[in-house]
Amino acid sequence: MRITQLTIYPVKSLGGIALNEAELTAEGLAHDRRWMVVDDIGRFVTQRQLPAMASVRVGLAPDALVLTHPEASPLRVPLEPGELSRLPVYVWEDRCDALDEGAEAREWLGAVLGDLRGSGLRLVRFAPDYRRPVEPHYLAPGEQAHTGFADGYPLLVVSEGSLAEVNRRLAAKGLDPVPMSRFRPSLVVDDATPFAEDGWNTLAAADGAWRLGLRKHCQRCKITTVDQQSGEIAVPGEPLRTLVEMNTRLAPGGYFGQNAIVLAGEGARLAVGDALVAGPAASS
Repeated sequence: MRITQLTIYPVKSLGGIALNEAELTAEGLAHDRRWMVVDDIGRFVTQRQLPAMASVRVGLAPDALVLTHPEASPLRVPLEPGELSRLPVYVWEDRCDALDEGAEAREWLGAVLGDLRGSGLRLVRFAPDYRRPVEPHYLAPGEQAHTGFADGYPLLVVSEGSLAEVNRRLAAKGLDPVPMSRFRPSLVVDDATPFAEDGWNTLAAADGAWRLGLRKHCQRCKITTVDQQSGEIAVPGEPLRTLVEMNTRLAPGGYFGQNAIVLAGEGARLAVGDALVAGPAASS
């Protein structure tokens, strides 16, 4: 089994960046979910509220985060934070410390995305000295992990076989297939067995350079219905409705992929084509 895709999302819910190689950090892949869009009171804003966020492309220059959109000149945000105002922001129920990227970023977001129910939009950066712990009740005894602005975990692992099965079900309904980008994974592997990742406890480099713990099934939301290039919703409710019907977890809701934490290998390099070894989940 090998890695077939590596993707980072430097700004939560904006466009992703496909990589051939990435550095592993305690919070997942380097530069992943280090920035976020928030409203006037610091609540996180995603494609759930503004699907058009998917149409903002994201790039990383040697010294800057670069946001592009057809309706505006590129926005460059220095990778080094400099002197920025600190403020509290919120991801679900988690309060995090962040740094405000300032007026230019606010004006740029307003120009390309508008507002959110009358609230302006701000771009914030995860405070480098802040630690946001992963929910402990899904971790093994003694485990600790933390993440950035991701919904809750540093990484999301998906197998190609899982997407193939979803698309087979969509085809049976007469619907077009969806690309893997709809599910915004960090790491995709070439296992052909549908939902094989649901039975793994660990995923590691074959040479032992790094190891991940797969700790929670990922319940999906309406972002899966958003085209990740255009920000449009061509078929309302799909493929989320199909995931719910498949009932892969024998529980309400649609599940796809496994949320993962870093067990070992901070600083290691992951690359497309790397050989992997999966460890089975413990029997209940």
